Amino acid sequence: MSFKELLNILEEKQAGFVLLLCHRSADADSICSAYGLQGLIKRFLPNSVVEIGCPAGINKPSKTLLEYLPITVNLNPNIESAEVIVLLDMNTVEQLDESADTIKKSPAPKIIIDHHAPNQETMRLCRLCIINDKAAANCELVYQLFAETKIKPNLNEAKALFVGIAFDTRHFALANSPTFSILAALVSEGIDAQQTLSQFALPIDTSERIAKLKACKRTKIVIINEWIVALSHVSAYQAPAAKALVDLGAHVAAVAGKKSGKIEISLRSIRQFNKDTGIHLGTDIAAPLGEYLQGVGGGHAMASGVNGKGEIQDALKQCLALLKQKITNPEATTQPETIPAKSP
Repeated sequence: MSFKELLNILEEKQAGFVLLLCHRSADADSICSAYGLQGLIKRFLPNSVVEIGCPAGINKPSKTLLEYLPITVNLNPNIESAEVIVLLDMNTVEQLDESADTIKKSPAPKIIIDHHAPNQETMRLCRLCIINDKAAANCELVYQLFAETKIKPNLNEAKALFVGIAFDTRHFALANSPTFSILAALVSEGIDAQQTLSQFALPIDTSERIAKLKACKRTKIVIINEWIVALSHVSAYQAPAAKALVDLGAHVAAVAGKKSGKIEISLRSIRQFNKDTGIHLGTDIAAPLGEYLQGVGGGHAMASGVNGKGEIQDALKQCLALLKQKITNPEATTQPETIPAKSP
């Protein structure tokens, strides 16, 4: 952690416009960590414009979030004018879709604050990398920057960081000891935890319910060394569908879908699968699968995602091949025999 290094870059560039970028379909953790960082930077550079940009859109829960907290996001930020760019809650700029090339070409120094397994290309792109893939949520890293400066977040900032952590840890199911210490500190700033959680609770859309049911109906079940692997496909809500399959009994699940000619795959597993096999879904499965699909993949040990090109069934077969290799031969470092991908 080093807010001092971050501040040194801003002051060195005499940055009058700092752009904080959130990943595609920005979730609460991404937006709330950007909001917290925005407030912290403004304490030191009150005359600078510090803007939160979501060029690849925000998800539905985030739209509700913006109704209850004074957070302003720009869905069409002027990336070319930014004097410093900060990437939040993403381990690759490819998660910004069409904006990725603009960011790569920008002469502005880039900073990343992320809690996913690091991506080497992104680290080479960024001048400063504040990464901790042991953190349960990106908002934890931003809180630690507050702690480093000995500045306490105000009530709205504390509430935002609390909500971001709650959403990314599935209401604390994935929280660890440092997470609970941070939550306790945030609550001490005056947050009513029960009221805040109920305020941001959202009913499940009918379309999401249907997607989960379709994923169950289409599921292919494979057992590898007594581990139950579930593979399925739906046109939307791949992440909730994968989680649903795990909740129903799969040890690990992969759900694929296709949108605008691109494949999207979400992977989820139970903690015991990660612990006993040592498989990190982000680095061991999503990253090589993303490479195979001529796209990108990454994420956490028990939750990751992939975007790329090709056909859904080919992608799921390759995902299964990777899982089988890592389960049966964990020491192997070579890629499994690949299945030729069909042109999209």
